[in-house]
Amino acid sequence: MAEMNKAEREPLFCPTCEVEAPKPLVCGDCGAVICRQCGTPLEKIDELGIG
Repeated sequence: MAEMNKAEREPLFCPTCEVEAPKPLVCGDCGAVICRQCGTPLEKIDELGIG
């Protein structure tokens, strides 16, 4: 798994940890953006209406 490139960054939220994910991971196999702490797929904050 690789870290997201800073140019690709946008605010992401982990629904499991209930916090913004400052350093998400990107799955090398499927490209999913996941939480570094728990592995849950992250959601864009602007789509949740909380940011």
